[in-house]
Amino acid sequence: MKKIIFGALAFAVAMASCNNASPKMDEKPQATGSENVSGMKIAYVEVDSLMTQYDFAKDYSVTLQKKSNNARNTLTQKGNQLQTAVNNFQQKLQSNGFQSREQAQSVQTAIERQQRDLQELQARLEGELANETQKFNEALRDSLNNFLSSYNKDKKYDIILSKAGDNILFADSKYDITKDVINGLNKRYKPAAGKKEDKKEEKK
Repeated sequence: MKKIIFGALAFAVAMASCNNASPKMDEKPQATGSENVSGMKIAYVEVDSLMTQYDFAKDYSVTLQKKSNNARNTLTQKGNQLQTAVNNFQQKLQSNGFQSREQAQSVQTAIERQQRDLQELQARLEGELANETQKFNEALRDSLNNFLSSYNKDKKYDIILSKAGDNILFADSKYDITKDVINGLNKRYKPAAGKKEDKKEEKK
């Protein structure tokens, strides 16, 4: 997602390579990197703004948050049940509440099985959430790339950079096409029926 069409680092390296050779006394100085790229059309997109203003990203973020909350609540409930079982076992063991050593061993085995089940559940839920997050990232990247491919037929930018945090040290705002891209993406986005109903409920 952070590399839309061309990386900022690769662009910086390309510019720097134009200045590697020093001109000889009888030669005219070579053009600087800025002169070599002066005819290029460059733009950038603010990734943070894209994530907070693109409706698809906002909807999917809500979905992921719900899944994460449900998983956490399930694990907390199972964890509390396990802790209660452990506490009861220890109290009964200390008060000689078991009728036999075999009975105590049976309860301990059941608790260990409960603990393994919880660990397996945690791994499964984490895996499901990771897969869902990967699906979101791929869908976001595909929708952005498809839009930019169409968008750039008219704009004809040579390079479109992604700006996230300080990965670009300085960029004039005249190269910022974030708002244009977000508006275009939102016009294209058609949420699923379920998400439309969710939005109606949120407004009420």
